[in-house]
Amino acid sequence: MTTKGRVLVAMSGGIDSSVAAVLLHEEGYEVIGMTMKTWDYASSGGTKKETGCCSLDSINDARHIAVSLGFPHYILDIREEFGDSVIDYFTQEYVEGRTPNPCVMCNTHIKWDALLRRADQLGCDFIATGHYAQIRHENGRYVISKGVDNLKDQSYVLWGVSQESLARTILPLGHLTKSRIREMATERGFVDLVNKSESYEICFVPDNDYRGFLKRRLPDLEESVKGGNFVDQSGKIIGKHEGYPFYTIGQRKGLGKAFGFPAFVTEIRKETNEVVIGKLEDLNRTGMYVGQLNLQKYAQIPERGIETITKVRYKDPGTEGHIVQLGDKIKVEFHDEVSGIAPGQAAVFYEGDDVIGGGWILKSFQKGSVFEHIQSFTV
Repeated sequence: MTTKGRVLVAMSGGIDSSVAAVLLHEEGYEVIGMTMKTWDYASSGGTKKETGCCSLDSINDARHIAVSLGFPHYILDIREEFGDSVIDYFTQEYVEGRTPNPCVMCNTHIKWDALLRRADQLGCDFIATGHYAQIRHENGRYVISKGVDNLKDQSYVLWGVSQESLARTILPLGHLTKSRIREMATERGFVDLVNKSESYEICFVPDNDYRGFLKRRLPDLEESVKGGNFVDQSGKIIGKHEGYPFYTIGQRKGLGKAFGFPAFVTEIRKETNEVVIGKLEDLNRTGMYVGQLNLQKYAQIPERGIETITKVRYKDPGTEGHIVQLGDKIKVEFHDEVSGIAPGQAAVFYEGDDVIGGGWILKSFQKGSVFEHIQSFTV
């Protein structure tokens, strides 16, 4: 008889979420597995075979684990929710000249909010996922901390999860390494999981061609934005481009034109349909503003601010800096220059291994620029 409660486990069919479900089952939880159907690639006009967490093979793999261990498994079709929360956001961010982060949106609005709603319907006390991160309870608040496997740590994508959601969340893998997870799967006879390839692409853009996805999703977009100008750092026109939504900050390849030097996209200007080109050093910034905040470790940043390590992308090792809360925004001043800060990406603030919180990057600046002391602006 179970004594630990009922838990709804998000099972993608991969090794991580499968082992998470197995461990909770072995620990005495009453496990219910659920695989979420978020997207079918054919509906976007793509031609690549459907793979990853939405494929029939992945659904069957998750069900096999559940059947072999004797706990229920359900398939949940949330394509409409996923489209509203993630795909519409993804396309709109490019239209606004920003670089989206769909994985954070998916975690916040799908893997937690949607999962908790189904957990309530099934009488579950908790939800669980196979993320490599940990949850601590300190000073009355729930805090995401890094997983012990630095190469697999996924705390960056979990900054948006609310206190209410974290209170009901279990992350069974945070204290384990990937190699140990593989060993556990092998020990339990799930060898197929160990040999299964893992996808690191955006699930609804499995060919990694986001330009093609935008063109299929928004068929009038290409015609409306084509013919814009490439400009240099001084504003001089140096060429024509395909339209500002088809470029991202830091991009070097795929510019469609040789500039006579190693060229990078340093800025996107939606209002004028301009893409600013510069050298690598022109990507450097000393600070940024971050909005749409979600704080975890503290309810509010102390007035004096906090020394942090701030990450501006998932694989970013982070940079030391000082953050100050200015109303509904945070101003970050880095101690060293940071390259390729892209509006629309997530910024996550760390104190040691703990996630202080995070938000969406609004605007970056170089010390001494006009934006350094601007506290109120629209984006």
